[in-house]
Amino acid sequence: MNDSEHAKSKTMLKTGIAGSLIAAVCCFTPLLVIALAGVGLTGLVGGVDFVVFPIMFASLGVVAMALYIGAGRPGASPKLIIAVLVLAFSILLVWLEFKYALRISLGAVALVVIYGFYLRLRKTRTARDHTSGSGV
Repeated sequence: MNDSEHAKSKTMLKTGIAGSLIAAVCCFTPLLVIALAGVGLTGLVGGVDFVVFPIMFASLGVVAMALYIGAGRPGASPKLIIAVLVLAFSILLVWLEFKYALRISLGAVALVVIYGFYLRLRKTRTARDHTSGSGV
């Protein structure tokens, strides 16, 4: 991986994590409600979840893509799968009327973490195979 890809990966990772954290704080605390009430936009409070949760899932998708780029782009690009999962998690949350929002959100975070571990394992195995001369 060259320096520009490494820099792009780090920037995407930082942006995705920041977006996910900000969206999670807005989803699971009354911070956004208080802020909207403070500027006289309490009418928007009812629809906040319909915006903030998809933003959180999209930010997690950016994290997953950054992990893929950081791992040296092993295999096929996961862009389509990530987009479908972001959409599926968002639709599932709305369909279930936000009843299991915390569980679904934690499930999305767990998927990204597991994907990161998978990419790291794959990268170390590939590096080990290349150094041992098997060339797999």
